[in-house]
Amino acid sequence: MAAGHRRRLLAADFMMSFMWVWSSVLIKIFVHRILGYGAHQLKGELVRYGVSILNMFFFAFMAKVTYGGAYNPLTVLSAAISGDFSNFLFTFGARIPAQIVGSIYGVRFILNTFPGIGRGPQLNVDVATGALTEGFLSFAITIVSLGLSRKIGGSFFMKTWISSLSKLTLHILGSDLTGGCMNPASVMGWAFANGEHITKEHLIVYWLAPFEATLAAVWVFGLLIKPKKDDARQKSGKSD
Repeated sequence: MAAGHRRRLLAADFMMSFMWVWSSVLIKIFVHRILGYGAHQLKGELVRYGVSILNMFFFAFMAKVTYGGAYNPLTVLSAAISGDFSNFLFTFGARIPAQIVGSIYGVRFILNTFPGIGRGPQLNVDVATGALTEGFLSFAITIVSLGLSRKIGGSFFMKTWISSLSKLTLHILGSDLTGGCMNPASVMGWAFANGEHITKEHLIVYWLAPFEATLAAVWVFGLLIKPKKDDARQKSGKSD
């Protein structure tokens, strides 16, 4: 990977992480303050889910135009595990920190602009249950993402639709327990602002569990699905 491309990726990761934490707040402001829907009003929830899907389409488009920019450490982690060692080091040493810093500055800007807007995701269960919840959600979305990343039939729209709907469904399932985050960098932004970023609950539930689940998902996916290289070799062998 060229140095120029790596610098562009870092810039894209920072900006997309900054924008991602902002987008969630802006969606809530749009639904509850501008449209005037209540917190648990059905119409308001449906509107919020619809806008959230549009938001995920926007970020999928951003990832495409930036040639790989991302706002979620789990996304780049799953790719780094399957890549070479230099890419793995670049991901852990630069890309994930860039996403964390982008999220932290994004939350700081939010709190300066809208004081008291919120505290971010909250753990409403014990640590073990929270870790299992975030781990399951992260495992599931990683499997979906790995499946969609393969050369299967379907347009950008269809793949993004499946991915967005999957993320939204998993988020809803875990929202009452852990916030249904599946994004350690985004949670870190809020935890850092509240001085909770080095607590046992934060590190285990929102970092350790999702990372372990992502590693497990990549391993399981590799066992169940043959790599592209193997598929290509088999095709070339048949043609011979």
